[in-house]
Order: sequence, then structure tokens, then C-alpha cells
Amino acid sequence: MAEQAGDTGVHVRIRGKELSLAISEEHAVFLKSLTQRIGREPFTKRPWSELAFFLVSGGLAGIGLAFVGFTMFAGVVLAITFFGLALLALSLRSARGMGGWQRGLARSMLGEAVEDPEPFAGRRGFLGWLQSSLRDRVGWRAVAYFAVKVPWTILGVFVAVSLWWDAFACLTGPFFNRDGGGLQVWGLARGLIPGSQFWFQPAGFFHEIGVFILGAIFFFAAPWVTRGFVTVDRLLIRTLLGPDPMATRVRTLEYARTQTVDASAATLRRIERDLHDGTQAQLVALALRLGMAKEKLEGADTVDLDRVRQLVDEAHRGAKEAIAELRDIARGIHPPALDIGLEGALTTLAARSAVPTGITFDLRTRPTPAIEAIAYFCVAELLANVAQHAQASRASVSCAQQGTWLRLVVRDDGLGGAELSRVGSSSSGLSGLTDRVHAVDGRLHLVSPHGGPTVVTVDLPLTA
Repeated sequence: MAEQAGDTGVHVRIRGKELSLAISEEHAVFLKSLTQRIGREPFTKRPWSELAFFLVSGGLAGIGLAFVGFTMFAGVVLAITFFGLALLALSLRSARGMGGWQRGLARSMLGEAVEDPEPFAGRRGFLGWLQSSLRDRVGWRAVAYFAVKVPWTILGVFVAVSLWWDAFACLTGPFFNRDGGGLQVWGLARGLIPGSQFWFQPAGFFHEIGVFILGAIFFFAAPWVTRGFVTVDRLLIRTLLGPDPMATRVRTLEYARTQTVDASAATLRRIERDLHDGTQAQLVALALRLGMAKEKLEGADTVDLDRVRQLVDEAHRGAKEAIAELRDIARGIHPPALDIGLEGALTTLAARSAVPTGITFDLRTRPTPAIEAIAYFCVAELLANVAQHAQASRASVSCAQQGTWLRLVVRDDGLGGAELSRVGSSSSGLSGLTDRVHAVDGRLHLVSPHGGPTVVTVDLPLTA
């Protein structure tokens, strides 16, 4: 088979037979980048911070588990008295506080932004405080974290931390352990490699080179093994020491409800202002002109037909302007295009877009009217941003159903660089769309590197 252009050929001869393997340029670049990253990783700050966090947090977790375990055991033994129940409550309150230490370590050493759980709210009186403490879900979850963290730390010390030590022992062994003494390997290397003390005996040059190479392998593998253990620890911290998922859900819904109420109030104020300043003024002027024409026709022996005709023309023109304004306001409340369905409405938006826009539609279940309206306004705003800011030559809109979700993807080949927080850029108006999407528990994701392309993905539930 002929090699494609840009492929790199690797030729190997085995027992007189030549084998060739073609590697694409993309794969070659990926392998090169991966090799460089593995080679640089031990010399960066991150693996050492992760190692320090694992050791410090593991030590504090051990102390915390010992204290919590002792106090809870004593509290259970003395549970028939108020003193035992108070000891249990104190143990849970201490677990909550030590969980805060773990979150602080994660923030300072790992950059892991874990939100604090809801603060403790005790009832009045000793019995109220005792009942609140014993029912404190945050405290019990902190106890569960320490119960899982300590065994995980012991395993991590045996597997990951020992790998750092063994790397140092292997790298220095050929130079300092010629007399048979020096550092001993332990942990994973001692368990997996038979005769793991072989380099501490007098050996030849090639034997020492092999030990040094093994130490180098350990040295470059240790950051990734440690990162695996720290990644699990991150998950434990977010799950057990972060906010209660139910409480977080309630706060999210409360925020979404507040945003929806504020948006509805703002919309009503806008409609009222548009009607008062625009349509109402037009109708008042229309009534005045018709009144003046009526006076011209009734109060004089001779009728100035030219003046009457001018007043009627102005009234007619004002009536048409008022009708147009009312139509625009009504379209802002509910687009008439949605009466024929979301596919027809989006097709109309794509056809009216100033930038040539293609559309693909794959929807088997029709969303509720509220979801259709949100989807329509999202696409309309995004296409308006493309035309106004992106300097794009083409755009595309994709609307597809994924289970019980509706996914909208709007892409353009413009300059990129849009940000959700930047007002007046190619992301102008996206903050309002984000609030609108979050109000129905949806998601909005923006990818816009400098130079493009810009891709905005909106996920909405089919029912709201």
C-alpha cells in the first residue's frame, strides 16, 4: 500500500523481512507533544504541589479520623447519657471543621475551587443545638470523607509516594551504594520486582546502568501515578466536602426563578415603555389629527379640502406606524413564525440572516411552546451577533434531539475571541441568553478561540 502524502514511514527488519508502518503527520505531532509533556512534567510545579498536598492532607485526615473515631466511639458508649450525645455532636462539629481544612488545602495547593457547604444552623437551646448537630448532613459527609480518605492515602503512599523514593534510590544507587549499603526501595517496586535489592550488591557497569534507567522510568512515571490518586481525592472533596447536591440544586433553582422573575418584570417594563412612548403617542397624534379634520368638516361654511386631505393622510400614516409598532411588540412577545413549528421558524431566521446560513434539523418530538420560544430567541440573537460582530462569511445552525434534550449549535467562521462576560463584542447579548437558558435548567457553552471558529452550543430540555 502506498504511503499517503505527509505520512512518516517506520521500517523494521525482522529475520530478513522488512515491515513498514506508516504514521500520519497528525499522529507524529501528537506523539511528539506527548513525549515532550512526559519529559517536562517532573520539572514543573504541579506534580510537587500534588505530592505535597497528598502527604499533608493525608496526615491531617489520619489525625482527623483518629480524633473523630475516638470521640464517636466514646459517645456511642456513653449514649445513654446526655454527655454521650453531646460528645457525638461535638465529634460531628469537629469533622465539619476539619473538612474545611481539607477544602482550604485543596484551594491553596491544588487550585481546586470547592465551594463551602451551607453553614451550620443550630436551633435555640442546648437540646436544639444537640438535635441540629446530630442531624448535620455536612458533618456526617465529612466523617465519610475521612473514612475513605485514610485507606486511600495508605494505598497512595504504598503505590505513588514510594515511586518517588524508589526513583531517587535507583538514580543514586549506582553512584553511592557500591559498598552494598544505602537507600532501600520499598512499596510498589519492592512488591513487583523480584530481588528488588539487587543493585546494592557489587555488580558490573551494565548492571548499574540498568538500575539507573529503571530509576529514570520511575522518576518520569511518578507524577502521573500521583496525579491519579490526587484526581480521586479531588472527586472525594467535591462530592463529600462540597455543598450538598440537594441544597445546591435548590439554590440553583431559586437563582433561576429569581432571574426568570426579573427578566419577566424587565420585559413587562419594556413593553409598557414601548406602548407608552411609541404606540400610545402615535394613537394620540392620530386622534388629534382626526379631531382637527372633523372640525374642518363641521365648523365652517367652506371646507378647506386640501387641509382636510393632509390631516387624513397624516392620520393614515400614523395609524400604519402604530400598527407596525404593535406588530413588533407582539413579535417580541411571541414570534408568529413559531405558529408553523420550530423548524419553519429557524428556517425563516436562517433565510433572513445577513450572513449566508445553512440549517440542519433533526427533531422527532416537538418541544413545549416555552422551549420553542427560548430556542428561537437564542438562534435569533446568535445570528444577529454573527452579522454584527463576527465578520464571518458563513454560518450554520444545527437543531437536533438527544434523548429528552434539544441541542442547538450555531457556528460561524468569523474572527472569534467572543467571551460571555464581554459586552459589545461578538458575545454581546449572550449574558441575557445565558440567564434565559438557565431559567429552564438548560446549558450554554461557548468556544471561540482567536481566529475562529466560534461555536455556541445550547442544550434545552424538551419540556419545561
